[in-house]
Amino acid sequence: MASNNDPKQGSGFFASFASTISSFGSAMSKSVNGLLGYEGLQVINPDGGTEDAEDEAQKGRWRQEDRDSYWKMMQNYIGSDVTSMVTLPVLIFEPMTMLQKMAELMEYSYLLELADECDDPHMRLVYAASWFISVYPAIQRTWKPFNPILGETYELVNHGGITFIAEQVSHHPPMSAAHAESEHFVYDITSKLKTKFLGNSVDIYPVGRTRLTLKKSGVVLDLVPPLSKANNIIFGRTWVDSPGDMILTNLTTGEKVVLYFQPCGWFGAGRYEVDGYVYDAEEEPKFLMTGKCNEFMSYQPCDSEGEPTPGTELKEVWRAAELPKNDKFQYTHFAHKLNSFDTAPKPLLPSDSRLRPDRLALEHNDLSKAGAEKARLEERQRAEKRLRESKKDEFKPKWFELTDEMATTPWGELEVYRYNGKYEQYRAGVESSDKSSQEFDPWQYHEDSQT
Repeated sequence: MASNNDPKQGSGFFASFASTISSFGSAMSKSVNGLLGYEGLQVINPDGGTEDAEDEAQKGRWRQEDRDSYWKMMQNYIGSDVTSMVTLPVLIFEPMTMLQKMAELMEYSYLLELADECDDPHMRLVYAASWFISVYPAIQRTWKPFNPILGETYELVNHGGITFIAEQVSHHPPMSAAHAESEHFVYDITSKLKTKFLGNSVDIYPVGRTRLTLKKSGVVLDLVPPLSKANNIIFGRTWVDSPGDMILTNLTTGEKVVLYFQPCGWFGAGRYEVDGYVYDAEEEPKFLMTGKCNEFMSYQPCDSEGEPTPGTELKEVWRAAELPKNDKFQYTHFAHKLNSFDTAPKPLLPSDSRLRPDRLALEHNDLSKAGAEKARLEERQRAEKRLRESKKDEFKPKWFELTDEMATTPWGELEVYRYNGKYEQYRAGVESSDKSSQEFDPWQYHEDSQT
């Protein structure tokens, strides 16, 4: 078992991913050849079967006319990064922005409390790795979050003593930065998603730089997650897979966790399964970890060959929260709280995602209004860009600053933004008030200055 996840293999992620996707595609892909105009498009059914390709292709949330119109537009973008190039219909959206989705990682923050209080350096990594895996039930949701407007923010308080602030720091390319802190940890991330549109699927590359600092020990952890793939985005039932390696490295000591996310196989075999090891600085396994990224993770001490240590047993370290019954968007109770003002500081920044009119309309199931408001916001953002260029101005984030550091990721270079500390100063200097703004306002310019 140890050899399958041995970090000495170096680029094992790319080799294993290439081979598994190749066999996966040949075994499970089905061409929609019977539908005029869609020849060659593949529908991948995670439940298996090849005899019902055309029936399977008709399933999903698209109406026939919407699907046809969308395909006519999107076929010109095959092979392209469509992160911010294409205007998408609100019927595929969830009432949450990407900034809020970044905050979903805070749901199981108790794992970081355990990690911070743990004196065993290897068990500390078990807790920290489980925390990073705990966001995967949210990643598996098939609804798309709204792209944040430039300057948009999201704040989270009243959860585990955490203060969380995120900001959209760039529009082209779309980039977000976030900072979270409690008495146990400091978390910082710069995120720049890249995508590749493949016809009926999208590859999603998590270009980002993550730093997690545990305060008691002072160790700094770095994360490299696997890519994700959204299948059947036009034809069939949409589903998400995240095959490959997740690598969590202790930059202070050299210890690491290598976890392999199994690709979905024939009839759903291996879907969600995660296996791997916690290694010491000499690359000797100390704990094995196993589970399903959408349900639970467990761990057990192991010997130098990766076999369970005699006299020990497999113990569960994390389990996903139950979902409310019949929840349209498959939100946990915590995810619902991200849209609530109960988790917002007072007064709330007017740039906060909760105030977006398109998001609010979708939350109330008014798709027509949500679509109109989304179009209005996007047009105003374009107008601001034109004005900014005419004035030769530059956009500067309020709560983060661009550094000279460039991070290297498996999917390209990344400019790194750093939290500037001003949000904490702002909150310390403002009085708590119930008079928060009710109008969404992330704008650099206002109507009286747009002349």
